[in-house]
Amino acid sequence: MSDPRNSTDGGMTCLKDVKSSIWAAILSEVQSRGNTKLPTTKSVLVLGENESGKTTLIAKLQGVEDPKKGSGLEYAYIDVRDEYRDDNTRLRVWVLDGDPEHSHLLEFALNEETFPDTMIMFSVSMTSPWAMLDQLQNWATILQDHIDKLNLSADFIQERKQSVLKRWQEYIEPGDELEASSPMRHSTRTLEDDLLDEELPLGEGTLTRNLGLDMVVVVTKTDYMGTLEKDMDYRDEHFDFIQQWIRRFCLQYGAALFYTSVKEDKNCDLLYKYLVHRIYHLPFRTPALVVEKDAVLIPSGWDNMKKISILYENMQSMKPDDYYTDVISRPQTRKPITRETEIHAEDEQQFLIKQQQLLQQGGTPSAPLGMTRQESPMRTPTSSKTSDRRTSATPGSQGSPKKMDGAKVGAAAGGEGVLANFFNSLLHKKTGSPSPGMDKAAVRSDAAAELDRLTRNKKPPSPTGSPDSSANSSLEQPPSSTDC
Repeated sequence: MSDPRNSTDGGMTCLKDVKSSIWAAILSEVQSRGNTKLPTTKSVLVLGENESGKTTLIAKLQGVEDPKKGSGLEYAYIDVRDEYRDDNTRLRVWVLDGDPEHSHLLEFALNEETFPDTMIMFSVSMTSPWAMLDQLQNWATILQDHIDKLNLSADFIQERKQSVLKRWQEYIEPGDELEASSPMRHSTRTLEDDLLDEELPLGEGTLTRNLGLDMVVVVTKTDYMGTLEKDMDYRDEHFDFIQQWIRRFCLQYGAALFYTSVKEDKNCDLLYKYLVHRIYHLPFRTPALVVEKDAVLIPSGWDNMKKISILYENMQSMKPDDYYTDVISRPQTRKPITRETEIHAEDEQQFLIKQQQLLQQGGTPSAPLGMTRQESPMRTPTSSKTSDRRTSATPGSQGSPKKMDGAKVGAAAGGEGVLANFFNSLLHKKTGSPSPGMDKAAVRSDAAAELDRLTRNKKPPSPTGSPDSSANSSLEQPPSSTDC
């Protein structure tokens, strides 16, 4: 018979071995977690058109309030901290210029060495919804062409595609995550369940263009939706039509979708958490958000065509398969309106009164409002060249008299009255004895004849002469026979 003490000692030894193995496993797991540091080789490559909000969005993720835009290929970094491990690192960010001419710079951000550690972010703006789908397809084509130029083996590409496919199929709703990771859940799983997961077919239009890279599509400036509704008569069905086409694009590439607004701080913090979740496998417990049209959040692996078809119910004036730009058309370009300085017209009577006063004073009349000095028809030339043009040549005369301006014409017209007063004064002026050979009757007769001549012949006096000089010349030169 066996000694009972030996059996007891054997049971105790077996129990000790089990306990020691459990503690060893726990210590090993703790040690492995403690030694795991956040990698420093991870990066995000941002692609999108100019003015699509790329630089502003990255600055928001960095916590920078004053972003500075560069050119070509910009480099930045985002500080990442793991509170659980008490570790931190820097996530590198490459922002490519929106001009496709700079696509050759992609080799510095995405190459054979950095391919496994790079995540792609496509950026489009809600300020130009008619161009979003074309922009996404254009940048995806540029990315595909660049990948084809890389020296990557077919096995490596296939391995990367399988990794993307696996992560898509392993997506679990945040509410079921704890249950799926619990020991009870794992203990009840069978080999048949694992094989079923691996052979699970993909849905319609899912990962048909798998590039082997983790992707996220970000629609920026969603606060502009209010302007689209007000100025361009956009309705909810238009935004649903846009969303369903973008979600189809995301399905093809296995990308997540985020609607963000830096101005209103919508989904920016969630985008940061999602990036570090996909890159560093940190927890992300936010479910998909599809209720608010300007704050959509769809994680990679959640969406399918059946969920997208829910948006079709709100489309009344369009069909889901309508060509994108037929429904979301580019607005007609209007010529920019150049607003000139408003000119207030002066009252016509007031303007004429001022001109009359200037003419009477001998000044230069001012040009009407809206007419420059050069355009004024009443402008008096001041240069010597223009003064020559004021002279008018009279046929048969020597020395062309200068033209008179309005003030001098008015003064000359009143010269006859002055001359008449002068002769009247001669008629009534009591002077001394007349000169020899002339009596008072002869003087009166000559003066009356001269006054009568001036009254009958109203010829304008010389513009260069004054009234006094005209009178003197009349006295010094007797009238010709033709005048009489």
